[in-house]
Amino acid sequence: MLSTGALRAHLLAARLAGPVATSREESLRSYRLFAARDPRVLLGLDPEGVWGQRELIALMAEKCGVSADPHHISGQDVIDPELTLTALDAFAERLAAVAQRRAPVLLGTGHPHRLLGFYAALADALSAAGCAVLTPAHGHSVDITTRFGLRTYNLAYVRGVALVREPGASRPGCEPGAHTHSPLPVRTALAAAAEAGGPMPELVIGDHGWVCGAGQLGFEAIGPADTNDPALFVGQAEGSVSVVVPLDDAVRSDYYRPLTRYVLNRACLSQ
Repeated sequence: MLSTGALRAHLLAARLAGPVATSREESLRSYRLFAARDPRVLLGLDPEGVWGQRELIALMAEKCGVSADPHHISGQDVIDPELTLTALDAFAERLAAVAQRRAPVLLGTGHPHRLLGFYAALADALSAAGCAVLTPAHGHSVDITTRFGLRTYNLAYVRGVALVREPGASRPGCEPGAHTHSPLPVRTALAAAAEAGGPMPELVIGDHGWVCGAGQLGFEAIGPADTNDPALFVGQAEGSVSVVVPLDDAVRSDYYRPLTRYVLNRACLSQ
């Protein structure tokens, strides 16, 4: 089993934690937009409290490890690796609990280029443990507003993990999927599952809108988030999101493999 010390060293070496690629300017911009209730950064969450920029900085400092100083406005952001390790343990506990119940799960990502392998390994392990890995609404169209205007995507599943693709992008050799923060894919999947009479997931695993969108609808949801994704941490603070793992969500895909091994071992799901 990968030791905690070895994983901490990997987090820092791969810049998953410690100084990360996300800039302080980018994070502060997200906090300003969240405070203004901009749907681009709410990710499907409807916050109960009033979250101004100072409150968000304080929350992100506590949960993520960024600077608590509102006058710190430039440079690279920082994630405390100890907070990442603690959250990975909590993440593994939720995997173990759902596996013990052999409960149905739903996995989805808005970061398929980086995180598809991470989620696919979780899907394989949970399936082997007896969990139904759900794939509702496969092939359904989802209209998502982007910076280029309204775009139509198709909901697809790769190794049990949901993602969205542009129409016609499913041929061999094409990109694995599109980057999105939208909660519409998870809403589409959950609506289709309900219309079909279930089963419904007891746990949703993902990022961005997959976590916030599911959590807002009352489903237990867990996943990673970067320093510029305050919505997941607000959701956790308000109780609509179960576990958030602070880490850089856009490093090389192979850098997440030690995290996969660690959480599956902690959850007693290693194959």
